[in-house]
Amino acid sequence: MAHGRNSAFMDSCQLIRKETKMEVAHLNQKQLAARWSISEATLERWRSEGIGPKFLKLCGRVLYRQVDIEAYEESCLATSTKTVAAQVRAG
Repeated sequence: MAHGRNSAFMDSCQLIRKETKMEVAHLNQKQLAARWSISEATLERWRSEGIGPKFLKLCGRVLYRQVDIEAYEESCLATSTKTVAAQVRAG
């Protein structure tokens, strides 16, 4: 059974969600790249440089929690180009 390990892992994740009543939405790298109209390579580079939203790496798969994506987007909001320049200089 080729999917046995992943299937068991996914079953355990679903069980944890049911038990804790947590509904956590995730996007994979491809979905986030499409959301932001950037390349997957850009997201890969950002992860290696510590840029962008927090991410999970589970069994070799990269996932982004919706809440972390929205928090990162919120942190990037600006009201003027001067605000953006100040944020870039502040790091």
